[in-house]
Amino acid sequence: MDINSKRKLQRRLWLRTFIGAVTGVLSVVTPIWPDWIEAVSGWDPDQHDGSAEWMIVTALLIVTVTMLAMVAREWQQLKVAKAS
Repeated sequence: MDINSKRKLQRRLWLRTFIGAVTGVLSVVTPIWPDWIEAVSGWDPDQHDGSAEWMIVTALLIVTVTMLAMVAREWQQLKVAKAS
């Protein structure tokens, strides 16, 4: 693996780590403070019944788990690349 490939892999790894961290934090914040979406955006899709927030929490958790799985795989690739 050449140096440019390693750099691209590192950038993707850190970007996915960042996305996973942000979505992970939001998936924890949403059940604690479900009205943050309305407070930040002014958008109230469910008129405060909470159903949209649970769909958002589910989507955020899926993104978090996906990003962390991708990071784990890329981390292994980076370790192999550094060893060679």
